[in-house]
Amino acid sequence: MLGFNEQPDEELEDEVVLRRSQSSPWMFAILVGRYEEPFLRKAKTIVRNPLDAEEVVQDAFTKIYVNADKYSPQDGAKFSSWAYRILMNTAFTRYQKLVKNSERFAAMDPEYEQHYGEWALHSGFNHKQDAIERVLEKLPGHFAVVLRWHYLERWSHQDIANETGENVGTIKARIHRAKAAFRKKADGKESELLAD
Repeated sequence: MLGFNEQPDEELEDEVVLRRSQSSPWMFAILVGRYEEPFLRKAKTIVRNPLDAEEVVQDAFTKIYVNADKYSPQDGAKFSSWAYRILMNTAFTRYQKLVKNSERFAAMDPEYEQHYGEWALHSGFNHKQDAIERVLEKLPGHFAVVLRWHYLERWSHQDIANETGENVGTIKARIHRAKAAFRKKADGKESELLAD
């Protein structure tokens, strides 16, 4: 029975549901119910195949639940921004693997296809694409995505911040850390490509 000022679980804010799901795992199903359909729509724009999109969404929900204790609300960035960032990282990582395995190429939504195509055709990258991909695959998804967007697709810090819902300072710091991680993983001259 609800107390006088208590809301039904289904009406609680996302952040509250996420926090409570850590001690009451069944509550995470509320977030799945709220985000599953929009997540599937977004994932399909990247990986296109419905089965791949379902796997991306399942992986994203798993990462959200496992990393729930790392979520902290920030000004202007709600739970949904954080959750979509995880979804996008997961989708791009999946697409990267599909391309590497030659299961996909230029089959994503035109909005994303343009960015991916610019990266593939960018001067000096075609002959080293496989080497760069091998290094990016060794990095955490959030590092691989910001490196791809900033250095390969030439997105500005502001563009990345707008896409992820984070502030520019956070993006600059992540790119700096990602660049350092790339250099540690790179065994050749691939790291020289990450220059502004």
